[in-house]
Amino acid sequence: MLTTRFGIEVELTGITRKQAAKTAAAFLGGRIESSGDYYDTQKVIAPDGRVWKFMSDGSIRTQKKERGRIVTAGREYSVELVSPILTYREDIETLQELIRRLRKAGGFANTSCGIHIHIDGADHTPRSIRNFINIIASKNDLFYKALQIEPDRMRFCKKMDAALVEKMNRRKPKTMAAIESIWYEGYSESRSTHYHNSRYHFLNLHSFFNGNGTIELRGFNSELHAGKIRSYIVLALALNHQALTQKCASSKKPQVENEKFAMRTYLNRIGLIGDEFKNCREHLCKHLDGNAAWRFRAA
Repeated sequence: MLTTRFGIEVELTGITRKQAAKTAAAFLGGRIESSGDYYDTQKVIAPDGRVWKFMSDGSIRTQKKERGRIVTAGREYSVELVSPILTYREDIETLQELIRRLRKAGGFANTSCGIHIHIDGADHTPRSIRNFINIIASKNDLFYKALQIEPDRMRFCKKMDAALVEKMNRRKPKTMAAIESIWYEGYSESRSTHYHNSRYHFLNLHSFFNGNGTIELRGFNSELHAGKIRSYIVLALALNHQALTQKCASSKKPQVENEKFAMRTYLNRIGLIGDEFKNCREHLCKHLDGNAAWRFRAA
């Protein structure tokens, strides 16, 4: 579950892209290169050769702290951290410490900021992609409440399209080409468009079909809290593992009498068991109603 490669994009404001790059370079022991592109990308090249990018993103509401107050700031305060390819065991501590350093430097996230996690899609098959679609569809409501997705961001991470789910399960496509065709059905724009409208969902397969071959999960508010970011990454990797290993998955939404118990049971089922994932379970159950220790009682 934790061996799959991934990347993460973390949106923030409060500091400029150059300040963020300097902070990262000091921590990683890397050097900074400015791309001079449309996104004013500041690259931090670490000693291991991997590149950490700090880019502009037009969706970020730019702010900074001034004399104890949060005020509007210029576009140089639009910061999207784009990680290189990472693996959990080798890189999670480095990523978490970098997040802490950016927060200490003055960075913060507001309600316009999000986190996107890209998971290596190399091992996926038509069956596992259909599984992924159904898993997200069945857990849409629970995930959205657990993750407290900000209203400002809903248009960038919509729930799974019910019509898409219905077509996938009725037609039961057996090839990636057939799944891709259904994914783009109903859109007039070219599939090769980078900012294709199909991408703005909790589960984005546009990045898989016409990007870097990654499965993107977009349903996370941005945080500069290292523990919460870790919990989001663990959830993304666990969902991916479930899609890959489960024989089939239903899109049916279960009736939930006790949200915390339902989420706790689900997280245990997908492998988030034991002390290592205790904080992850707590973060993901915090905003749900009910009691995580609840059990059925005989009538």
